[in-house]
Amino acid sequence: MYVGRFLVVAPTVGAYRVSSRSFPNRETREYEGRVTVGPTADAPETDNPYIAYNCLRRTDGGAVLGNGSHVDPVAEKLELGYPARDALVTALLALDFERDDYDTPRIAGVVGAAGAGDGGSGAERAFVGIVRRDALLVEAVTEPTLVATYESDSPEPFDLAADDAGGAARELYDHEFEHAVCAAGVSIVGDGFETAIVN
Repeated sequence: MYVGRFLVVAPTVGAYRVSSRSFPNRETREYEGRVTVGPTADAPETDNPYIAYNCLRRTDGGAVLGNGSHVDPVAEKLELGYPARDALVTALLALDFERDDYDTPRIAGVVGAAGAGDGGSGAERAFVGIVRRDALLVEAVTEPTLVATYESDSPEPFDLAADDAGGAARELYDHEFEHAVCAAGVSIVGDGFETAIVN
């Protein structure tokens, strides 16, 4: 089954996978505090604005995962002290679904959510969200939860075995959903986060 881009978040671990039929020549790259998705050196040139973006940002308020440019404003709102739910709602509502041929939804999640209004301590909460043509959904989750751009475009339980960044990235990359391209994972370690990539 092809579900497009998808992510899985839980309170202490999460991962994001690029699955693509149209733009498979992409890879993840790790930088300080973020992971990006971008074209490989041999990728054909394109002016598509949706193929390169930060797919993971670490902040003191939580680690943000997502399939596009909305990851940055969610992270910026967390850094300003917004609760994770409000940061997700604000960014997803402002940017809305992607204006491509498929009206691709924007998906996002926050692992290790902290801040007033999120409830519980930071390492005990996660949030997942999606904005589609017909809906904006943001939910607090306590167990691994998947949301995808196609087919599984409402949050649903996911049997994630991994509890670390590398394992989560690998598990999503190897999942049976079709057309895997690359993946990124994040997990809470001590007072911070570790990240991992799979290309």
